[in-house]
Amino acid sequence: MKVDATDLKTSEADDRGRVYLGTEYANKRVTVAVVEVESDRPDDDELAAAYREASESAETLTEEWSGTSNEAWEGLDE
Repeated sequence: MKVDATDLKTSEADDRGRVYLGTEYANKRVTVAVVEVESDRPDDDELAAAYREASESAETLTEEWSGTSNEAWEGLDE
């Protein structure tokens, strides 16, 4: 019995890495080669870029808030 490659390509693994092939493979020995593993988590470079961007955004937001806050406090004195 041959296994169609698309059966494996389109199937998703459970949290333990098991792929359900279907009842047509029940009680049969199936050998599978792992050709590629994709991670659903960002790599270190992506995380570093995201942290840098968040840090820059936080600095900008802090500067904007400081100016707005000063304007609000000055408006209360009037």
